[in-house]
Amino acid sequence: MDVIYPRCAGLDVHAETIVACALWEEDGHIQKDIQTFSTFSKGLGDLLEWLEEHGVTHVAMESTGVYWKPVFAFLEGYVDLTLANPQRIKNVPGRKTDVSDAEWIAKLLRHGLVEKSFVPPADIRELRDFTRLRKKWVGQLTSEKNRIQKVLESSNVKLGSVLSDLFGVSGKDILARLLEKGYVDKDELDQCLRGRLKKKKQAVYDSLLGTLTEHELRLLRLLWKHVEELEQLIEEVDQHIDRLLEPYREEVNLLMTMPGVKKQTAAVIIAEMGTDMSVFETPERAASWTGLSPGNHESAGKRKSTRTTKGNPHLRSALCEAAWSAARSKTHPLSRKFWSLAARCGKKKALIAIARRMLVIIFCMISRKEPFRQPQLI
Repeated sequence: MDVIYPRCAGLDVHAETIVACALWEEDGHIQKDIQTFSTFSKGLGDLLEWLEEHGVTHVAMESTGVYWKPVFAFLEGYVDLTLANPQRIKNVPGRKTDVSDAEWIAKLLRHGLVEKSFVPPADIRELRDFTRLRKKWVGQLTSEKNRIQKVLESSNVKLGSVLSDLFGVSGKDILARLLEKGYVDKDELDQCLRGRLKKKKQAVYDSLLGTLTEHELRLLRLLWKHVEELEQLIEEVDQHIDRLLEPYREEVNLLMTMPGVKKQTAAVIIAEMGTDMSVFETPERAASWTGLSPGNHESAGKRKSTRTTKGNPHLRSALCEAAWSAARSKTHPLSRKFWSLAARCGKKKALIAIARRMLVIIFCMISRKEPFRQPQLI
């Protein structure tokens, strides 16, 4: 096989150590040097010096957990880095050692057989960390709100049966007064209700006539405090995400012209995919990377499971949410396509199909810097 990178190295990264193998050709013979380094900052400095001594220009490593991140950040800018999918560079079974793994990665890289995984620029990686953190905290906030409603139902406080949103403006005021004293007077209720809820005053008052014990009140107060803290933290994260999105304001505005895509969804799309679509080359490859492409499993002429491939779960879930939002608009072409597919293959498969279609449209919108246009025929 042809040698693509004459001076290269493979890294087998672990939590505490890095096994490095450098390969180069000298006097017609392949030379190699294998060293083990610490993952501490001093060890990473020693690794960089060792790579420079051997004149290494290209380095490959596996994406093992989060251990690769500090190594990648430290070496970035000094050598050409390749982050490889471990599934695609597996060593021969029965020969699994740290040294053999590092040597195997170096040999594959030497002949150009290691495909690069997508690693976005540093600013996009920072945005990605905050959008994923926000998603985690929103999930926790929803869980805590459900827990509060569960405790109220156990106490026969049926406020959730009367209010459409227990944690709206009126609902929060009622809950705050309820947790303060353990009950709400009818006169105080007037100050809490807003808009059309004033017509339901008697029903709201009747729903509050449950029995809250001291134990349940203490539990609710702790949960309420956690809810307020999470809401404040999410607000701070939203503000920081807005600052990080300033350089990508054009792309955000373009994405928000698409039905079902709001500001937070646009932030997730940019955080996960970036704005340079050339790294994916084609919309089909972007769909495969996201996990929205059908599987390809055939044996003995029989086509077996077509289950979608594994991909980026954060982008996939955001696109599925956007697809479901678009599907609820009965007059939109994407909605008509969704319900047409849902009648034949079910809502779940139809949702994946619309999410994939939306990803292809997003790919073209960002590549061409064009806003969303209503398709004539779908």
